[in-house]
Amino acid sequence: MSDIVVAVVDAKTPGNIGTIARGMKNFGLSDLYLVNPPYLGRDSEAYGFAGHARDDVLPNATEVSFDYLVENFHTVGTTAVTNEDETKHMRWPFKTPVELKESLAEVDTDTALIFGREGVGLTNEELAQVDEICSIPASSEYPVLNLGQAATIVLYELRNLSVERSQLPSAVHERAREDEIEGFYGHFDSFLDFINYPAEKRKKTQRMVRRILGRAHPTGREISTLHGILRHAEQRAEHPERADD
Repeated sequence: MSDIVVAVVDAKTPGNIGTIARGMKNFGLSDLYLVNPPYLGRDSEAYGFAGHARDDVLPNATEVSFDYLVENFHTVGTTAVTNEDETKHMRWPFKTPVELKESLAEVDTDTALIFGREGVGLTNEELAQVDEICSIPASSEYPVLNLGQAATIVLYELRNLSVERSQLPSAVHERAREDEIEGFYGHFDSFLDFINYPAEKRKKTQRMVRRILGRAHPTGREISTLHGILRHAEQRAEHPERADD
């Protein structure tokens, strides 16, 4: 069974990290990653909010960079919906926590649930690097949840993947390794250079391809095939006289 880890980016309030650690303990998760965390000493409010997670989840948290998460995990960025749609797709398409649970149950991949800052959440630049977006349906009048509350809701909905693993389907889809998928993104970026793709459209296209593959959970063979298609196109462009080969 693949692992689910939790990452918190640039939180300012230690108590929120403690609340998230407690939610992880409640729902069977143990691996907490922190990007640019606040002070989390034993005398901080993080330990007061962590409950029994103060004994293991919180003190064992690992500080990493955002790039580390992208390079080593299937990444799910959590965010409030901001009226974006398929014409913009920075925060779209998104899955609800229930839809995310159903999707992750069908694949074998280590996943990082990434929660952002209080008030502003994850930046657009960070959201552009993740594989999928998860958002909690809430009132349009006030859709933004407290950081600790939002994390607890998502962790609760994913509990079948962490607490009740014996009830998961016996056959899962083996997703390609993260380094294989990131390698394809690099090849795709080079391919856009090769075909002189319009610069003003490039970031949006790169983000769209990342989101498509993030939702599709490609296998290693599928990633290899996509590499082959790009290589074939590059070779035909360089040697048009072989077009009928």
